[in-house]
Amino acid sequence: MENEALIRLAVFLSLFALFALLEARAPRRVRVQPRGKRWVTNWGIVLLDTLTLRLMAFALPLLAVGAALDAQANGWGLMNALDLPFWLAVILTVLIFDFAIWLQHLITHKVPILWRLHRVHHADRDMDVTTAIRFHPVEIALSMGLKIGLVYLLGPPALGIILFEIILNGTAMFNHANWRIPPRVDAVLRLFIVTPDMHRVHHSIQRAEHDSNYGFSLSIWDRIFGTYVAQPQRGHDDMTTGLEWQDDRPARLGWALLLPFRRK
Repeated sequence: MENEALIRLAVFLSLFALFALLEARAPRRVRVQPRGKRWVTNWGIVLLDTLTLRLMAFALPLLAVGAALDAQANGWGLMNALDLPFWLAVILTVLIFDFAIWLQHLITHKVPILWRLHRVHHADRDMDVTTAIRFHPVEIALSMGLKIGLVYLLGPPALGIILFEIILNGTAMFNHANWRIPPRVDAVLRLFIVTPDMHRVHHSIQRAEHDSNYGFSLSIWDRIFGTYVAQPQRGHDDMTTGLEWQDDRPARLGWALLLPFRRK
């Protein structure tokens, strides 16, 4: 779609700047590591992720949005067969793909080889807006492959995929931000979306907390499937985020990229 990539990039950079400012003005927790080195590493990872998707575009000319346009043009997928009203198809697309990402996230914690990739994200000792973009390039490639397959299976409208991607990126940065939100506001927000305090529980080194709160956008999936944990046992100020065994090395780009291939 025309200017789709530029629109998504503009929204992404604007939201990143907003949440970075908010967490600087009202931080939720004291940082364990200096921000500069971590941010260089996390941005380095996202640049490699972008390059990975560009390379995928050569092998698979149609990524998620292009696949949606292709499926629509050829009448492929469940939604095209049902001939749903456009507005309903868009809403269902956002909901179904949000659930798919929730399920994918849960699976990455349960399948050892996928967890080795996903722990690059969890190895960040501090949780802030840049943690939301810290995913190993191989995990990003696998996630895109899943989305492309689901697109051809469902035949969703391209607008629904674009909205889903924008919402996913925006809410991921929001709920990873080290931003202090008043408890009463948080309590209302988390009825609908994943808040920073809710998602921080998921980044705890405690296994029972770590295996909870898998959502990125909507909070309903964790409530429905019994994986919701309201608060960390030690409280947000005293809890430890990251991986139990780690030290400062995950803040180094090369070390983080090789983490899936290390024994720990």
